Amino acid sequence: MKFKIIFFLLFISIIISGIFAFNSDNVSDSASKLSDTTNQEIVTLPDSNTEITQLDTEQQNQQTDRSKSNILILSDYKKGGFSIITILRGLLGMLVLIGISYIFSSNKKAVSWKVVGTGLTIQVLLALGVLYVPFIQSFFEFGGKLFVLILDFTQAGVDFLFKSMVTGKIEVGLISFVVKILPTIIFFSALTSLLFYLGIIQKIVYGLAWVMTKLMKLSGAESLSVAGNIFLGQTESPLMIKEYLPKMNKSEMLLVMMGGMATLAGGVLAVYIDFLGGDDPVQKLLFAKHLLTASVMAAPGAVVVSKILVPQTEDIDKTIKVTKENAGSNILDAISNGTGQGMRLAVNVAAMLLVFIAFIAMFNYIMVKIGAWTNLNEIIAENTNGKYSELSLQFILGYIFSPIMWLIGIPGQDIALVGRLLGEKVIMTEFIGYVSLSELKEAGALQPKSIIMATYMLCGFANFASIGIQIGGIGSLAPNQRVLLSKYGMRALLGGTIASLLSATIVGTILG
Repeated sequence: MKFKIIFFLLFISIIISGIFAFNSDNVSDSASKLSDTTNQEIVTLPDSNTEITQLDTEQQNQQTDRSKSNILILSDYKKGGFSIITILRGLLGMLVLIGISYIFSSNKKAVSWKVVGTGLTIQVLLALGVLYVPFIQSFFEFGGKLFVLILDFTQAGVDFLFKSMVTGKIEVGLISFVVKILPTIIFFSALTSLLFYLGIIQKIVYGLAWVMTKLMKLSGAESLSVAGNIFLGQTESPLMIKEYLPKMNKSEMLLVMMGGMATLAGGVLAVYIDFLGGDDPVQKLLFAKHLLTASVMAAPGAVVVSKILVPQTEDIDKTIKVTKENAGSNILDAISNGTGQGMRLAVNVAAMLLVFIAFIAMFNYIMVKIGAWTNLNEIIAENTNGKYSELSLQFILGYIFSPIMWLIGIPGQDIALVGRLLGEKVIMTEFIGYVSLSELKEAGALQPKSIIMATYMLCGFANFASIGIQIGGIGSLAPNQRVLLSKYGMRALLGGTIASLLSATIVGTILG
């Protein structure tokens, strides 16, 4: 069986190498969208006054210069072709991630390596398509433009409600979050509810589920759930298979859980586009495309890891039937229900951020005191090249996850910072991770390749809080599965994290 893993990964490497050979003179779309030297329109990453690294004035100026030029560095790097070392490192990362999944498999002999190979190939082809194939690029750019357009619609509502506040003396960061991010969540929730009422989401999900059922030999119900997670949240998507949940076997249930943990819902996807793109329409479109791609790539990735962790050994029903779930009695009722759900989610997000940021501040206060007492602060500042100035939660997480970051292909100088992002995502939420990524991006603290890879790595709800959310949400739809949901919670968290890491590894390998 181990030879089959190697065979499929070598097959993938051949695909990558072939595409690179054919496109050796091309520059990645990621770089071209962020820099156009012909027209001298360099997209700069704005200055930031954040104190994430507490650099002195001279260091901050250096970071700003780097922020303005780092995308050009990626562009030049891509023009130079690809490195066999990068390919081998990416393959090593994929092999280790698959190996970790295999170690935790409940039935190693029953793993279907054909499904694993198919899923990995789909992920690679998606990534190659988004980066190099014009038709696929156009498709995802169209989706990205829709997200950006809807964000503009949201802004109209924001201007109506809060324009007088914005022109006052409210602190800019507060404006960005309270009067921009939270309304986005509410509007997208209402829009999703409307699309669900009209049956549009169900039709799109049905088409994706049909493809996954044919290519990856999944049951109709689990295909619907994991395809639905591309657009819906981890407790909303299972509503489409409500009548099947009580009868699902262990392998199917794990995929339902992992599909929710490996992907993002449309509402928060829009928020992260705002976080990373800021007020620059070019960067908004760029990150909209990458975030949408990340969520789509995560679906087959979740299948790959899930079917290794708990292989399918029972007969499955491939019938694809969406459970009829009423979003409302009419259009206005559907919009109203979606607005209410969005409001509750927005309040929950605000409360969650308040609590987590407060706890981080408290923990860091204690760590700084310990660092000062033990002289660790000075040692850390001297040996991290300004990335960290003292003992903190971010420093600890960064170095705990550094080996994984090296393994998946993050540039060496960024592994500690990106490792911190993964730690924040898993221990806290991806929301905190994307907030930190946005700050690091604005400060020019990361290479462009690291920014793009981190965008894929953070995509997904794989964190400890999601275990409780799924036990409560999915458990209410199928009470007889609550024990299994509790048992597989940590396994789903591990699998969802690995699925996101796989996507980041594949994209990083292709970027070179």
